Amino acid sequence: QVQLVESGGGLVQAGGSLRVSCAASGGTFSTYSMGWFRQAPGKEREFVAGIKWSSGRTDYADSVKGRFTISRDNAKSTVFLQMNSLKPEDTALYYCAASNWIGVTWVASRYKYWGQGTQVTVSS
Repeated sequence: QVQLVESGGGLVQAGGSLRVSCAASGGTFSTYSMGWFRQAPGKEREFVAGIKWSSGRTDYADSVKGRFTISRDNAKSTVFLQMNSLKPEDTALYYCAASNWIGVTWVASRYKYWGQGTQVTVSS
């Protein structure tokens, strides 16, 4: 049974940094792509960043490019999202997801497994 468990969310002031983690278990993830999505109250879930586990290839939403960095630790089956220069509009519930799509995809329906989410709140 594949499980994704996020951690590291919290409250931070605008301009600050936060790192969220996603621990994956119960599967072989070398062929998977991992994604971070977020959902703010009243808004649709949106793609934030993704990484192909095998190659390390990454992709980012324009809104976070240059501020967020996705990475993975193969030995620990963990994916990270380092968030710098945070803005109040980054406030959302952040989800980790796993997809067996061939590449990094922005489409939420292509992700088969999801974590429960971790809250990130950025105060102004």
